[in-house]
Amino acid sequence: MYAIVKAGGHQEKVEVGDVILVNRLDAKEGDTVEFPVALVVDGSKVTLGAKDLAKVSVKAEVLNDEAKGPKINIMKYKNKTGVTRRKGHRQKLSIVKITAIA
Repeated sequence: MYAIVKAGGHQEKVEVGDVILVNRLDAKEGDTVEFPVALVVDGSKVTLGAKDLAKVSVKAEVLNDEAKGPKINIMKYKNKTGVTRRKGHRQKLSIVKITAIA
């Protein structure tokens, strides 16, 4: 059984026990969060209807609320003028473990 959930502006395919990275959540380490469900697949049964999905919830536990993504370097350069600009970015993430799909 797996589900497609909306987490932090993205959609993720999750099963019970999966550990996923999502954009920073407002929950602290050890808290339980609930994600809205977009689709549920249980064997050959696929649930898509909004009324049926309202009854389904995916619960997860926050393992780390201060994780960071990889460093991204941004370099801008203009030829013949000597204009160079460097900038870096690391996305703030939360690591969550899926505990239940019910």
